[in-house]
Order: sequence, then structure tokens, then C-alpha cells
Amino acid sequence: MNLILFEENETTLPLKKRDTRALHLVKILHKKVGDEFDAGILGGKRGKGRIEAFNGEGDLFFSLNLAEDPPPRLDVTMLVGFPRPIQMRRLLRDLSNMGVLTIHLSGCELGDKNYLKTTLLSDGGARTALLEGAVQARDTVLPRIDMFFSLKDWLEKALPEVLSGGGNLIACDNVDPDGSFGDELPAPGHAVLAIGPERGWSERERCLLAGAGFKRLSLGSRPLRTETACVAAVTALETARHSRHRQ
Repeated sequence: MNLILFEENETTLPLKKRDTRALHLVKILHKKVGDEFDAGILGGKRGKGRIEAFNGEGDLFFSLNLAEDPPPRLDVTMLVGFPRPIQMRRLLRDLSNMGVLTIHLSGCELGDKNYLKTTLLSDGGARTALLEGAVQARDTVLPRIDMFFSLKDWLEKALPEVLSGGGNLIACDNVDPDGSFGDELPAPGHAVLAIGPERGWSERERCLLAGAGFKRLSLGSRPLRTETACVAAVTALETARHSRHRQ
């Protein structure tokens, strides 16, 4: 944990001895009474915490001095073809770590429909993964997650709201691309990155994306795992943006 993150209603309570955050401070960081640590309020400010005391049961009392804003977020909305649940944990953790605004998960024609039955979004698993990514980046804000039955469903229900402020529309496609991230320099502003499932987009979905104004760009000749493609696409987008800024 690079940041000990608290809910707003936890700021006046001690951390229980067996709370993972208390264990991390004491067992991993070897913090003692009077020592400071990096801290933040979920959805709010960040700064320093200080260990004030331990009670007879080993619970940890702390104070907070939080005056810093969280790091700026990437102006990116991700649309991701529903991955395997075990992949989704890593994907959500990494995208939260990178600071994207929103993550939309969608069923796709070449994806496994059973993946949509995952309980990760309802049993707390998704939130835990987002928290892991946030604390690694010393961030206090989590991306928003939404789920859609199909690409068509997402295009009809979500894209109009996503594009209310304008933006670049980019679909990663290594099979039938219009170009590559190395050749294209996206304009500044909000970007929507669409990543298909590991088997890629169907021809019908390519037509839907083209009709909605998406440009299909390649990440290279090799098929990538969904979570790898997501990280690579965000990295390629930010690299292209910085290249445009330097020109």
C-alpha cells in the first residue's frame, strides 16, 4: 500500500488490530506511535496521517492532515469487451492505477457470454481491485464502472452521454485496422478507447464502430490479452498525446 485510504466515516475511529491497513502499517512499514504515513479520504483529499496511540487490544488511533488534491485523472473512458473474471480483477486494478475516468464493460459477439454472469460487480471484488490500483498510485478517486449487454447496447445508451463534451473515438483492432497508434496523433481532449475481447471484434461490430465514428487503430501484429491490450492502449494514447504536445 502506497497510501492508507479511509472512508469518510472512518476518520474518527481507530483501526482495528486485524484491519489490513493497520497490519500493513505495523507489520510491513514498522510504524510506531508518532510516525507519519501517507493517507487519504476516498473521493477526497490526501496528505499525511500520524499514529497517535495503540489501545490495550492493539487497535490503532491516528490523526489526519490532508490538504493535497488527488493526482489528475486521465481524460479517458474505456469500453472493454467482457473479460474472464480472473482477468477482470487485474484489468480493473491496472486501469484504476492508471487513473482512467470510467470503465464500461460490454458483452461482445465473439466473447464468452458466461463472463457476464460474474459476481465481481456485486460482491465487492471489483471495488477491491479498484482500491488496490488507487492506493498504488496514491490516488483517492476510483473510476466509475458500468456494464452493458452488448456493443449495440453501449452505443445506444452510453455513447451519447460520453460524447456530450466531444472526444476522440478509437477502437483497437489488430485484424482490420485503419492505421496504427504509431501513425496517428489523437487530438487533445477526452478520448474513448474501445478494446474488444481476446477473439476481437466481429465484422458486424466493426461496422457498428465505424458507423459511430470510431477509428480502428492497431497495437501491433500480435493478439494480446484483454488486460494487456487495455494497458498498452492507454499507454500508446498518452505517448501520442505527449508527442503532439511537443510538436
